[in-house]
Amino acid sequence: MQYVRFGSTGLKVSRICLGCMSYGRPNDRWPWALDEEHSRPFFRRALELGINFFDTADVYSLGASEEIVGRAIRELTTRDEVVIATKVHGVMGPGPNGGGLSRKHILSGIDASLKRLGMDYVDVYQIHRWDYETPIEETLEALNDVVRMGKARYIGASSMYAWQFAKALYTSDLHGWTRFVSMQPHYNLAYREEEREMLPLCRDQGIAVIPWSPLARGLLTGNRAAGGNETERARTDAFGKRLYTSQDFAVARQVSQVAKARGLPDAQVALAWMLSKDGITAPIIGATKLNHLEDAVAAVSVQLSEEEIRSLEEVYQPHPVLGFS
Repeated sequence: MQYVRFGSTGLKVSRICLGCMSYGRPNDRWPWALDEEHSRPFFRRALELGINFFDTADVYSLGASEEIVGRAIRELTTRDEVVIATKVHGVMGPGPNGGGLSRKHILSGIDASLKRLGMDYVDVYQIHRWDYETPIEETLEALNDVVRMGKARYIGASSMYAWQFAKALYTSDLHGWTRFVSMQPHYNLAYREEEREMLPLCRDQGIAVIPWSPLARGLLTGNRAAGGNETERARTDAFGKRLYTSQDFAVARQVSQVAKARGLPDAQVALAWMLSKDGITAPIIGATKLNHLEDAVAAVSVQLSEEEIRSLEEVYQPHPVLGFS
């Protein structure tokens, strides 16, 4: 495993982050989620492979993911050996204040997340989306207080427009508040719109970039191939079906061609492409089979040629902005 600085901070993280949305409590929204018994081997293997970075969110299985992450960390390693990230924004309770990025919800949200995790602090506390109903000043001051209280070491953000992220960074600097140190964008070979503005902004500002859905929710591994068999996740993932269309199968086919020529799984090629990009810190991968972890870690050592990278990129078709809500 390789370890890199988390943006311009002194924090060191593995080049692969294990996303924990797949671990929780199966329900109508997440029928493919693995319960605690079936998820535990993934944490054990991740740690064995050198992964020290784990990402979850309060809304994943309505808190069950955080509970599972917390118990796994306590039983398998020590708190100081790992980097834990979680998120706030989604609706977690009834009433008009059950979600969003108001001061009320953020301060309640961090306490609830820490209780579920069984931890005194998280390493990275992230806003899951932009809140159009709350002034960014209110959100940032509340997050600054979360850090000052010792409940989070750093703060991060996820999918939004570059102008919004720039406004947030400027506002933090203006008031002397803790600034975002990471961005979690929607980015992969099938969706590269973040290359236009967000990724250059992050490079300029020294922001860690930890993309979600680096394998396009399985499309780049072949489990969403047109006319082919789909996994239960692919069949029931309504959100994923909105993100990718038939035009993206051309990208998936190109990945398969390069992978076949190299004698590698498709996932390794798709992740190796991402890891080759300047400014990418650690893709967040989901794993419901142990080989998903093995492939992701192996991809860290795969070096693609310039010709292979060109062939992977040349079939890309521009998309409308997707994944911000």
